[in-house]
Amino acid sequence: MELAYIPSPSRGVLYLGPVPLRGYAFCIIIGVFVAVWLGNKRWVARGGRAGTVADIAVWAVPFGLVGGRLYHVITDYELYFSEGRDWVDAFKVWEGGLGIWGAIALGAVGAWIGCRRRGIALPAYADAIAPGIALAQAIGRWGNWFNQELYGKATDLPWALHITSSTDGRMPGYYHPTFLYESLWCVGVALLVIWADRRFKLGHGRAFALYVAAYCAGRGWIEYMRIDDAHHVLGLRLNVWTAIVVFVLAVTYIVVSAKKRPGREEIVEPGAAEDGSDAGTDGESVKSEEPADAKAESESGTEAAPKDEEKSEGKSEDADEAADKTADETESAGKKS
Repeated sequence: MELAYIPSPSRGVLYLGPVPLRGYAFCIIIGVFVAVWLGNKRWVARGGRAGTVADIAVWAVPFGLVGGRLYHVITDYELYFSEGRDWVDAFKVWEGGLGIWGAIALGAVGAWIGCRRRGIALPAYADAIAPGIALAQAIGRWGNWFNQELYGKATDLPWALHITSSTDGRMPGYYHPTFLYESLWCVGVALLVIWADRRFKLGHGRAFALYVAAYCAGRGWIEYMRIDDAHHVLGLRLNVWTAIVVFVLAVTYIVVSAKKRPGREEIVEPGAAEDGSDAGTDGESVKSEEPADAKAESESGTEAAPKDEEKSEGKSEDADEAADKTADETESAGKKS
């Protein structure tokens, strides 16, 4: 008896007239916006300019999409270049197939170009954007739900994923929702990086390295649960080996970087602090001009008072002299008479 399960969508695309609206593409786009939004807030909090994260993302996102698709096509080349397959399908990104390893690697190249054009150090930018990338992955994984792909082994758990499609070798049934496991894991990774960054003041790329290490730790066991076709090396799926290698590299970077460059960067974007100080100086000058004017008026009023007093004293002295002169003339006339 079916008590509970996660239903799969009956279709992964809706049509607005001739325009297809694909759930997979929407998840990717929403994830990018969330990553840029959160990255911008973290960048500004570190002392950078608002909008810088988005400007660099203009370079990073396209490179990341190309890198993610290249990794998928190379590691699953038989899906596009084997007999009976159409190589043109390799360009149909909307049908699914983006490898996070290639997306991060080539996306970092695009971010480096953007940072270099702005005179910004890539590690500082990577630290700011790291939690946002994890959340973007969490949202993007729901695109696999729309496409009914990347599920795990069969299960009768209440949260089993109900697969209804039978195309491309799928077998309808109930399976582990590995897309959901990875989505929740990525949310946890984002929260971990945010907490650790606040607690330990991570800098010089260590927040990004923590994101990479934490993601790889979860991707290893989630990948092991999947049953879709994949290349195996020494009995393990290729992506499991990739997760192990990248995890070791990320942890090594954290340790070495903490010894060589402890602490956090004081300046992440040259000129941003000066912009803020200039704005503050202008505000102070406006304020200081008002009391200066009032002071000038007060001083002018204070100086005017003595001048008026001097003028009145001068008039009094002139009147006294005139009175004395009149008295002398009267006295002289009296003597003559």
